[in-house]
Amino acid sequence: MIVQRKTREFAVRVVRFCRHLQDERREYVLGQQLLKSGTSIGANVAESANAQSGKDFLSKMNIALKEATETKYWLDILFESETISRQEYDPLYADACEIERLLTAIVKTTRNKLESNE
Repeated sequence: MIVQRKTREFAVRVVRFCRHLQDERREYVLGQQLLKSGTSIGANVAESANAQSGKDFLSKMNIALKEATETKYWLDILFESETISRQEYDPLYADACEIERLLTAIVKTTRNKLESNE
């Protein structure tokens, strides 16, 4: 699944970026929030691979979608507070948006399938 690959790669980038925030900028609190939400996206997508049912799969994907939205929020806060630069913000934010779009499509498709099977 392409979403598994993209969310895993994104999580690795977030880990590296948060390490940079901590080591170079001495930013701990916001960086930790970004680390948690940014890595949780892929963790929930990974869990969905072993979902016990369609509803369980949908639940995991919904959680991943919420985490993607939260990740965008923390990136916005870091940028707007001038903690990170435009050059740091733009690529991470663009990737978070792409992941959010993928997850939204998966959630909508899955929900429609589940509703049509009822």
